[in-house]
Amino acid sequence: MHVQNLSAYIIPETDAHMSEYIGNRDKRRAWITGFTGSAGTAVVTMGKAGLWTDSRYWTQAERQMDCNWELHKEVDIASITTWLLTEVPAGGSVGFDPFLFSIGSWESYDMALKNSNIQLVPITDNLVDLAWGSQKPLVPSQPIYALQDAFTGSPWQEKVAGIRSQMQKHRKGPTAVLLSALDETAWLFNLRGSDIPYNPFFYSYTLLTDSSIRLFVNKSCLDSETRKYLNSSCTGSMCVQLEDYSQARSSVQTYASGDVKIWIGTSYTTYGLYEVIPTEKLIGDTYSPVMVTKAVKNSKEQALLRASHVSHGQAA
Repeated sequence: MHVQNLSAYIIPETDAHMSEYIGNRDKRRAWITGFTGSAGTAVVTMGKAGLWTDSRYWTQAERQMDCNWELHKEVDIASITTWLLTEVPAGGSVGFDPFLFSIGSWESYDMALKNSNIQLVPITDNLVDLAWGSQKPLVPSQPIYALQDAFTGSPWQEKVAGIRSQMQKHRKGPTAVLLSALDETAWLFNLRGSDIPYNPFFYSYTLLTDSSIRLFVNKSCLDSETRKYLNSSCTGSMCVQLEDYSQARSSVQTYASGDVKIWIGTSYTTYGLYEVIPTEKLIGDTYSPVMVTKAVKNSKEQALLRASHVSHGQAA
């Protein structure tokens, strides 16, 4: 914090995809506070450290945290910013990881702080990660695999064509859809993984344009069979270009420098991606077309749902 000239640093319990459940390497707030509850935000200043959480976790937090931490029995952003305004002097800076803030969270913090001449500063290198060091859990390396046709509602090529059709019909004329939520990419390509315990997802982003498909992922998790399934060796509009997961931000920024319009779901796109897309090139809806489309089940998916309920009922 001293090196970055920060008066405070905000540590939420989330990941770069706004997932409800997160992997062990994303449990930064739990690591630094000792509190392992699923909800809560930590804030560290040069002289104090506080945790904000709801009534489900008050007793747990009091037992798990040491005396360095103050427990604030509230959870809303307004209560955190009120505290920050008393602890951070005018002209001070509050740091945050832009990939751990939703667009809405960033707007709420920024609006509350800038009125008191306090700057909200994105810090790309997560400060908790720097302190965590070699003890931080490794990046997951479990295989990513394609679902059998029997368990998919439609082929991924058909889904891509459907999303592109929605792009063409959109009154604002998007040239691309940026997918940030993990279930979006998993659904679009009928792929599954196990990067997060008890969740069939893998860390990824997708940039789907009217002429290309770019999947940002840990490429070492894709075997030759899965790569063939994705047509990754060809160059047509229905061929998936595989790119490193870490390149998502820079690739989106490069794409956004052209004559384009990018359609995003604002509920789960982080500020880290949002900030590299010029406002005039951004089309923001609460949910992306993928999130809306996958909520409507076709006849095959409905039959699979009924079959799964029967199976679960028998097991119970």
